[in-house]
Amino acid sequence: MEEKDVKEAPVEQTEKTSKKKKENPLQKKIEELDDKLSREHDSYVRLYAEFETYRRRTAEEKLALVSSAAADTIKGLLPVLDDCERALKILENSSDAPAREGTSLIYTKLMEYLKSRGLSPIEAMGQKFDTDFHEAVTQFPAPSEDLKGMVIDVVQTGYLLNGKILRYAKVVVGA
Repeated sequence: MEEKDVKEAPVEQTEKTSKKKKENPLQKKIEELDDKLSREHDSYVRLYAEFETYRRRTAEEKLALVSSAAADTIKGLLPVLDDCERALKILENSSDAPAREGTSLIYTKLMEYLKSRGLSPIEAMGQKFDTDFHEAVTQFPAPSEDLKGMVIDVVQTGYLLNGKILRYAKVVVGA
């Protein structure tokens, strides 16, 4: 019987070591799969973040493109606005009331529409000359000392579009 006990003991040990050997490869496989899953999840999160950045950037680019197109269109209408202003100045002293009223109506409607799109004129007359908003066409001797460095006349009205310069006001500055 003792021989059986001796023989059974090594068999039990070999079973335990074979189980450990089997568990060890299985444990290794689990760890490998865990690592692979972790890498794939990290890759997914990075790809998702990159896509969100791309989506946000393209949305901003579309908005900038639309804004730029609107600015170009409005900039193209500024000469028409200038012509309307000149026509109104000429018609002020005219006896042709219907022409004055019609031109005034057209100018008012056009200006209201452009203001609704973010256009605003730069007030320059009588203001201190500011290179951020004004472009000096010429200097003229100031009639009085307090008009030196001030805008004496506006040659062409300047405009802001949504707070940004669309066109500088062309002015005559007192020297």
